[in-house]
Amino acid sequence: MITHYYRPQTLEEALKLLSQPHTLPLGGGTRLTQPGDNSFSVVDLQALGLNKLRKNGNNLEIGAAVTLQTLLDSPYAPPALKHAIELDAPLNLRNLGTVAGTLVTCDGRSTFGTMLLALDANCSLADSQSNPPGTVATIRLGDLLPFRDSLLGGKLITKIEIPLNVKVAFEIVARTPADKPILCAALAQWPSGRTRLALGGWGPAPTLAMDGNEPGGIQDAARNVCSEAGDEWASPEYRLEIAGILAKRCQETAQ
Repeated sequence: MITHYYRPQTLEEALKLLSQPHTLPLGGGTRLTQPGDNSFSVVDLQALGLNKLRKNGNNLEIGAAVTLQTLLDSPYAPPALKHAIELDAPLNLRNLGTVAGTLVTCDGRSTFGTMLLALDANCSLADSQSNPPGTVATIRLGDLLPFRDSLLGGKLITKIEIPLNVKVAFEIVARTPADKPILCAALAQWPSGRTRLALGGWGPAPTLAMDGNEPGGIQDAARNVCSEAGDEWASPEYRLEIAGILAKRCQETAQ
């Protein structure tokens, strides 16, 4: 339950508020506004100008408050990323949910989180405890996802940055075309040959299966991370078998 609502006009003011106990940032509000037993205060980010989207050289800079639908509609977003966004949330939630909010709250079935993990997205964090307050540091999404609760206390994601000079692909197996994945695979390949493969469909966050310059072992890498990927949706054996197939498809369809 929301007990206090704040709408700061500056980043510094927002960070000061977020340093208080039981205070959370409010972007799209798709999850914070759901009924629950916990009481907390919210800091509305609308006035901070974090909803900008721009191409900067070979990178796409995505403000933390950019909605999923705005990113989906961007001419700079590659088709594989658009596909992952469409599967992550229906239209009404895409119009509300923000990029940062989705990453902060996503679990292992997030197709959007899986795609951004493959793209080695960088997150800019403003810190209320830094000197001076508001100093921005950069952390890779793969380093942030497993430790979100501890790393984000008193901090605020201001921007996410992804590369555009890469080939990308996304493949999924699900019970229905619009369902959350039993298993999904996202691949990004740089001109240098560097290849990253991320898998989603289980657990608390998407999993990085490969990051290297030898894509010949990508199927084995995909299988290796599924050895204990069992839950009520599928057995480890099933995911292990499918993982190699999806990884191969990604290699073949990357563009």
